[in-house]
Formats: sequence, C-alpha cells, structure tokens
Amino acid sequence: MSRPAQAQTKAKPPEDKPFAEHFIALQLSDSDPKKQRLVLSVASNLQKAYGQDKIAIEVVTFGPGIDLLRDSSENRQLVDSLVTQGVRFDVCGNTLDTIEHETGQRPKINPHAVEVQVGVGQLLILSENGYTVIRP
Repeated sequence: MSRPAQAQTKAKPPEDKPFAEHFIALQLSDSDPKKQRLVLSVASNLQKAYGQDKIAIEVVTFGPGIDLLRDSSENRQLVDSLVTQGVRFDVCGNTLDTIEHETGQRPKINPHAVEVQVGVGQLLILSENGYTVIRP
C-alpha cells in the first residue's frame, strides 16, 4: 500500500524579506543565559552563512525564555543588533499576562519585540507556513 506524497510547503517570505529562500524559527523557552547566547549566536551565524536578504529568522520566546527580551537583559545590544539585520523577536503575550497576574506588574520588554498572543501557537503557525523550527 503506497502512501500519498506529502505536499511540500514553500514558505511565503515575510514582507520585509521578499528575497528570502530559507525560513527558520528559533524557539527559546529557557532563561539560562547560555541558551540565550546560543540562540543569538545561531541567528547571527545563519545571517552570515546565507546573507540577511536570503534568510528569514524569527526568534519566538515564551515562558522563562522571555527573559532574553526584558528591557534590562544583558543581551539587549545583541538583540537590537540582530533586529537591525532583519531578525524578528516574538514575545508570548500569555507569558506576559501570567507574570502581570502573579506580580501585579507587566514586565518591561524590549520595544523591538513583537508581542504574539501565544508563543507556541506562533511556532505552530510558522511551521505550518514552511518555517523550520529549531530549538538550539
């Protein structure tokens, strides 16, 4: 019995990356500074390897991973630098809501971060749209 061939989904380039040929979503759900630096290093290395116009990179943070995008993060300069090179950083709105509910204060987040409703849901959407999800 043969299996039907799976349709190959070609990712649609984001508007700001019309010539992108590669699509990567980097998952960060850990507050460990080593993991944060690894994710930033992977994004930077991919940019260098493929050229910033040929690759679309989206870093999706949720749970403790949002620490990377706190306004006071020790990696703020690296994040800001990658943003200027076209890397998108998403922060989970559900995580922010939970922290606000528990502490009475919403965390101050890097203004370059894009708030998405559900971080894991964003990974699912990206995956369904041809992005390769990687958890370094």
